[in-house]
Amino acid sequence: MNQRILVTPRSLTAEPHPDVERLKDSGFEIVYSTPGAMPTEDELLSLVPGCVGWLAGVEPVTPKIVEAASNLKVISRNGVGVDNLPVEILQQRGVKIMIAEGANSMGVAELTIGLLFSAMRAIPAADAGIKAGGWPRTRGLEIHGRTVGIIGCGAIGREVARMVVALGAKVIAYDPMRPNLDLPGASFSYAEIDEIIAEAEVVSLHCPMPRDGSALFTRERLFAAKPGLVLINTARARLIDEEALLEALDAGQIACYATDVFEPEPPVDLRLATNRRVIATSHIGGFTAESVDRATKIAANNLLAALQA
Repeated sequence: MNQRILVTPRSLTAEPHPDVERLKDSGFEIVYSTPGAMPTEDELLSLVPGCVGWLAGVEPVTPKIVEAASNLKVISRNGVGVDNLPVEILQQRGVKIMIAEGANSMGVAELTIGLLFSAMRAIPAADAGIKAGGWPRTRGLEIHGRTVGIIGCGAIGREVARMVVALGAKVIAYDPMRPNLDLPGASFSYAEIDEIIAEAEVVSLHCPMPRDGSALFTRERLFAAKPGLVLINTARARLIDEEALLEALDAGQIACYATDVFEPEPPVDLRLATNRRVIATSHIGGFTAESVDRATKIAANNLLAALQA
């Protein structure tokens, strides 16, 4: 019997990808979860036994699932985040964790810029108003000449920084490694997070969760920002204290929250998603033809490298 590989990302179960299907040429049996749906714990518990490899998405992987995966040798993500994985437990079990580094960076960076334009020019509100028979005219803001804070300058954050500088804005960024982005000093500089919050008119998040799992944007930080801040989040929903964010939105302290991420997904509590100051997309940052192709190719190659070593 061929060794089994489980495939669960929604972008790959809805429509099988050639780079996944080619794993069959190496003697593997491909097991797909429900097409186009986030697999539940019960479904994963039924599928993972006997699988030696797992091409995983963002679905939560519980310790119970790992316990059932007695033959598992490698989990290969079609992205870079591993927040959904019990990393320590997997490491203790000797399961290798691999990521598709950089594959989604351009897609997420471009969506970030799309959200930035949408927030500054109230594009979703204008579209909805016209479709409802109205003619709404909201006075917008220009990006050129503004100060944009970027938290995290990895593969995504650095692309966003370059795009924002090209639009004529000044970028102040935080990254503990302070990589050299080859941007002019007059347009780009590093600072600490609280300095960015105090100075920036727009803040965009491109960082992992703090190690202790706490929110990066607490109530204190949200209300320490310049009134009317535009906050963009294409990273992780839990970076922001949601109850404090709702309070800041209702008070007008945060003028707009543009987000591609929720906890859980899709959101159950719709207070944030339906808030009039929120622009929401459904975790589509890396969901472009090019990003899916890059990430799938890398993830499939990672599986083969690990399983054929």
